[in-house]
Amino acid sequence: MTFADRLLPAQGAHDPRPGLARLTPGLRRVPTLAAMLPEWRLVDRRAPADVAAVMAWGHRPSAEVAETFAARHGLPLIRVEDGFLRSVELGSRCPPLSIVVDDLGGIHYDPHRPSRLEQQILQPRDGAAIARALALQQQWVEARVSKYNPVRDGRPGALRHEAAQAPVLVIDQTAGDASIAGSGADATSFPRLLEAALDEHPHAPVWLKVHPDVIAGRRRGHFEALSAATSARVTLIAGDVHPPALLEVCRAVYVVSSQMGFEALLHGRPVRCFGLPFYAGWGLTEDHLPTPARRRGQPRTLADLVHAALIEHPRHLDPETGRRCEPERLIEHLALQRQMRARWPAQVQALGFSRWKRPIVQAFLQGSQVEPVRQPQQLDPARAVAVWGRRDLPGLQPGTPVLRLEDGFVRSVGLGAELVRPLSWIVDDLGLHFDASRPSRLEQLLQHHAFDEPLRRRAAILRQALIQAGLTKYNVGQGDWRRPEGARRVVLVPGQVETDASIRWGCAQVRDNAALLAAARRAEPGAWLVYKPHPDVLAGLRRGERDRVVPGRDCDEVVTHAPMHRLLDQVDAVHVMTSLAGFEALLRGREVIELAGHRAVPLVGAAARARGHHLGPALLRRLGPDRRPCAARLARAASAPAPAAARRAGRRGADPLSDLCQPPLGRLHHAGAGAARADRVARHADHPRRAAAAPAPPAAAEAAGHAGTAARALSVTPSCPGRHERDWPPGGALIPPFPPRGLR
Repeated sequence: MTFADRLLPAQGAHDPRPGLARLTPGLRRVPTLAAMLPEWRLVDRRAPADVAAVMAWGHRPSAEVAETFAARHGLPLIRVEDGFLRSVELGSRCPPLSIVVDDLGGIHYDPHRPSRLEQQILQPRDGAAIARALALQQQWVEARVSKYNPVRDGRPGALRHEAAQAPVLVIDQTAGDASIAGSGADATSFPRLLEAALDEHPHAPVWLKVHPDVIAGRRRGHFEALSAATSARVTLIAGDVHPPALLEVCRAVYVVSSQMGFEALLHGRPVRCFGLPFYAGWGLTEDHLPTPARRRGQPRTLADLVHAALIEHPRHLDPETGRRCEPERLIEHLALQRQMRARWPAQVQALGFSRWKRPIVQAFLQGSQVEPVRQPQQLDPARAVAVWGRRDLPGLQPGTPVLRLEDGFVRSVGLGAELVRPLSWIVDDLGLHFDASRPSRLEQLLQHHAFDEPLRRRAAILRQALIQAGLTKYNVGQGDWRRPEGARRVVLVPGQVETDASIRWGCAQVRDNAALLAAARRAEPGAWLVYKPHPDVLAGLRRGERDRVVPGRDCDEVVTHAPMHRLLDQVDAVHVMTSLAGFEALLRGREVIELAGHRAVPLVGAAARARGHHLGPALLRRLGPDRRPCAARLARAASAPAPAAARRAGRRGADPLSDLCQPPLGRLHHAGAGAARADRVARHADHPRRAAAAPAPPAAAEAAGHAGTAARALSVTPSCPGRHERDWPPGGALIPPFPPRGLR
């Protein structure tokens, strides 16, 4: 049977794709292979009749199993390897987000036989391909990415002072690396490499970069010890440092077969090779070994190399969608993840977290070393502290960074009180969104961040996605609910856990569900009043007012098991204390009335009403989901001088149809925090805890999207980016890099 015959679907097979055998445990443990090889059906059993080809991982010792099986049964051998833009973490911690596939039986780091990459480098290209390659090179350099990207920016302590001359960079590799022998080199090549760098640059400092796996203690390098004479001129870079930080300042790079040589070319640095990696022999490097005959006399440009190595040859995976993507998209993702991981202090003490939450804290604070601490007395004042919610920290030294963690606004399918793992958390280094007594990062974003049009467009798309999917915070409840026939106005009153910190720190007079219902009845005497107890109370996990609410006396109807989005889609208004249901109602264009203060203040259009305008339900109905919000009108209305009373009444007003102004993280990646109540929109001037509040934010910023930053509590990482993640402002919700559902 020929190879072409094996590509035909088997009779009666459920999956018509040809089978690709992965015979070793290591290949079976790579969760991203299936998504990056969609044309194949991966087969784990040794059944020659069921496979069309055999997969091997490079030239690892385990590849011999695949080579033997393929030769015995006359099957083609397909070699795969990590791509040149692999992942955030090292290979031992993170599956690859890019691979290379060679159907010729060779691999790019073996110059002794032809490879698919080599053939692709030799292909002629038109102007559009060259332009794309050059743009991709620029994006790589500006995004400051590398093959692995776990390290924060910055240099080790020994390199913080600039050298008098630009240094020469020498790259070590792990002992036994298959690419060393594959490139025609061996362990003796590394001493010669260092000696050449010292001899050819007698007056320049030499930086010797150790491989990350050697730093992590998993592998050995080639420079266990240096002579006294050599040590005097060589600075050993054995700490974590991101490769671009070195490539940006060095004058030349010396390698054997490391990918750092390719990355040095991308940064415009001269490269001397003591092996024959895929980027050598094309006239772009100074080569110590003779060039293979196949490459001799075939000079190529850097654009040819970039197009073949980063666009044509590898396969990239979008960690958000679990599908293949272009390299530009993956660079965006990796750059965002690096940015998000560097937002918080490098060392964080997690105070008072239960055992089941500790790994979650580490997942949301990736990029930081998290140490659990039981008691406040054990805290190190020199390191940041992470705590849950509004917990007080008596005795904490002034200036110690404090990170407060809370559930995000699209948290999970299930209740946190039932220990359902969260998919979004909020991280706030100033306060918390529900605490009216102090500023929060969300408040700062709303007051001072400029939301550009691309970000607003993305937020609008996200808002519609939330509505169409019917997503809320917990996404619990079953069944349906129908609006009563003949009811002119239906008002929803969501119950809360009365011991919740948001009531304690965000309410003035109305502080329990009974008072909330009474205030709603006074404000809406002719409306059909629907009360929905909090899901934690319904589950018996929290103390509440469920038993004290009587239909017909306190309200017209009690709804228990219908999902929140079903109610929000059908009611006219929502009356809240501090419930997130108010924010979820704003997303759907519903009128929201805050009853937590001394008087009921509608959150919708408060600023405009202070000018004599009305942005009530009628206008919201006319606007519709595809219309631009009336942010500009609000901004114009609030820009002119106004009486003090009017300014107080409208200092937090905004159109609920304003775009969600922050992107999601993800997992990654990940991102900011949203406002459970649109960051206490239409806060009362007489609120006791806000008597000394900061000046009102600019109306334009308010109108740009007070509802917004909750969107950043969403993500599907690793990492969760779109096209504008690099514009995300600091602060807020982070998403752990869980694999997409299809990759778990």
